[in-house]
Amino acid sequence: MDIIISSSSGRPIYEQIFDQIRSAIVRGELAEGEQLPSIRALANSLRVSAITTKRAYADLEAAGLVETVQGKGSFVAGGNAELIREEQMREVEGLMAKAVERGRALGLTDEELAEMLSLVLE
Repeated sequence: MDIIISSSSGRPIYEQIFDQIRSAIVRGELAEGEQLPSIRALANSLRVSAITTKRAYADLEAAGLVETVQGKGSFVAGGNAELIREEQMREVEGLMAKAVERGRALGLTDEELAEMLSLVLE
Protein backbone atom coordinates (compact mmCIF):
# COMPACT_ATOMS: atom_id res chain seq x y z
CA MET A 1 0.00 0.00 0.00
CA ASP A 2 1.51 3.26 -1.13
CA ILE A 3 0.57 6.36 0.83
CA ILE A 4 1.95 9.68 -0.30
CA ILE A 5 2.05 12.53 2.18
CA SER A 6 2.29 16.10 0.95
CA SER A 7 3.73 18.56 3.43
CA SER A 8 2.73 21.41 1.14
CA SER A 9 -0.92 20.36 1.25
CA GLY A 10 -3.11 22.45 3.49
CA ARG A 11 -4.70 19.27 4.85
CA PRO A 12 -3.58 17.56 8.06
CA ILE A 13 -1.44 14.46 7.59
CA TYR A 14 -3.92 12.18 9.38
CA GLU A 15 -6.63 13.23 6.89
CA GLN A 16 -4.32 12.45 3.97
CA ILE A 17 -3.66 8.98 5.42
CA PHE A 18 -7.38 8.44 6.10
CA ASP A 19 -8.40 9.50 2.58
CA GLN A 20 -5.81 7.32 0.84
CA ILE A 21 -6.64 4.20 2.86
CA ARG A 22 -10.38 4.84 2.43
CA SER A 23 -9.89 5.22 -1.32
CA ALA A 24 -7.89 1.98 -1.47
CA ILE A 25 -10.71 0.16 0.34
CA VAL A 26 -13.42 1.68 -1.88
CA ARG A 27 -11.50 0.82 -5.06
CA GLY A 28 -11.02 -2.75 -3.83
CA GLU A 29 -7.24 -2.46 -3.59
CA LEU A 30 -7.53 -3.49 0.06
CA ALA A 31 -9.77 -6.52 0.44
CA GLU A 32 -12.07 -7.39 3.30
CA GLY A 33 -10.09 -8.94 6.14
CA GLU A 34 -6.75 -7.68 4.84
CA GLN A 35 -4.41 -6.50 7.56
CA LEU A 36 -3.18 -2.93 7.52
CA PRO A 37 0.36 -2.05 8.56
CA SER A 38 0.73 -1.54 12.29
CA ILE A 39 0.44 2.03 13.53
CA ARG A 40 4.14 2.16 14.32
CA ALA A 41 5.21 0.54 11.04
CA LEU A 42 3.13 2.97 9.00
CA ALA A 43 4.37 5.92 11.06
CA ASN A 44 7.97 4.84 10.49
CA SER A 45 7.52 4.31 6.76
CA LEU A 46 5.84 7.71 6.35
CA ARG A 47 8.21 9.39 8.82
CA VAL A 48 5.35 10.83 10.85
CA SER A 49 4.29 10.54 14.46
CA ALA A 50 2.59 7.35 15.65
CA ILE A 51 -0.08 9.64 17.12
CA THR A 52 -0.86 10.88 13.60
CA THR A 53 -1.33 7.37 12.20
CA LYS A 54 -3.31 6.36 15.29
CA ARG A 55 -5.72 9.24 14.62
CA ALA A 56 -6.15 8.15 10.99
CA TYR A 57 -6.82 4.54 12.05
CA ALA A 58 -9.29 5.70 14.72
CA ASP A 59 -11.17 7.74 12.10
CA LEU A 60 -11.21 4.74 9.73
CA GLU A 61 -12.61 2.59 12.51
CA ALA A 62 -15.25 5.22 13.36
CA ALA A 63 -16.25 5.24 9.67
CA GLY A 64 -16.74 1.46 9.81
CA LEU A 65 -13.99 0.78 7.29
CA VAL A 66 -11.48 -0.80 9.66
CA GLU A 67 -11.72 -3.12 12.65
CA THR A 68 -8.99 -3.19 15.27
CA VAL A 69 -8.34 -6.39 17.22
CA GLN A 70 -6.38 -5.81 20.41
CA GLY A 71 -2.95 -7.40 20.12
CA LYS A 72 -3.49 -8.47 16.50
CA GLY A 73 -3.75 -5.26 14.51
CA SER A 74 -6.14 -3.40 12.22
CA PHE A 75 -8.04 -5.10 9.41
CA VAL A 76 -10.30 -3.98 6.58
CA ALA A 77 -13.81 -4.40 7.96
CA GLY A 78 -16.24 -6.85 6.42
CA GLY A 79 -19.68 -6.00 5.13
CA ASN A 80 -18.57 -2.82 3.40
CA ALA A 81 -20.15 -3.69 0.06
CA GLU A 82 -23.08 -1.29 0.52
CA LEU A 83 -20.84 1.44 1.90
CA ILE A 84 -18.38 1.00 -0.95
CA ARG A 85 -21.15 1.11 -3.56
CA GLU A 86 -22.55 4.28 -1.98
CA GLU A 87 -19.11 5.91 -2.01
CA GLN A 88 -18.59 4.97 -5.66
CA MET A 89 -22.01 6.35 -6.57
CA ARG A 90 -21.17 9.64 -4.86
CA GLU A 91 -17.95 9.80 -6.85
CA VAL A 92 -19.85 9.29 -10.13
CA GLU A 93 -22.41 11.93 -9.12
CA GLY A 94 -19.57 14.36 -8.42
CA LEU A 95 -18.05 13.72 -11.84
CA MET A 96 -21.42 14.18 -13.51
CA ALA A 97 -21.97 17.44 -11.62
CA LYS A 98 -18.59 18.70 -12.85
CA ALA A 99 -19.53 17.77 -16.42
CA VAL A 100 -22.85 19.63 -16.13
CA GLU A 101 -21.09 22.65 -14.62
CA ARG A 102 -18.56 22.69 -17.44
CA GLY A 103 -21.29 22.26 -20.08
CA ARG A 104 -23.29 25.13 -18.65
CA ALA A 105 -20.16 27.28 -18.61
CA LEU A 106 -19.97 26.61 -22.36
CA GLY A 107 -23.60 27.67 -22.74
CA LEU A 108 -25.06 24.21 -23.36
CA THR A 109 -28.74 23.74 -22.57
CA ASP A 110 -30.10 20.98 -20.36
CA GLU A 111 -31.47 19.29 -23.48
CA GLU A 112 -28.04 19.35 -25.14
CA LEU A 113 -26.44 17.94 -22.01
CA ALA A 114 -29.08 15.19 -21.78
CA GLU A 115 -28.53 14.35 -25.44
CA MET A 116 -24.76 14.13 -24.87
CA LEU A 117 -25.33 11.80 -21.92
CA SER A 118 -27.61 9.62 -24.03
CA LEU A 119 -24.92 9.36 -26.70
CA VAL A 120 -22.31 8.44 -24.11
CA LEU A 121 -24.62 5.77 -22.66
CA GLU A 122 -24.96 4.09 -26.05
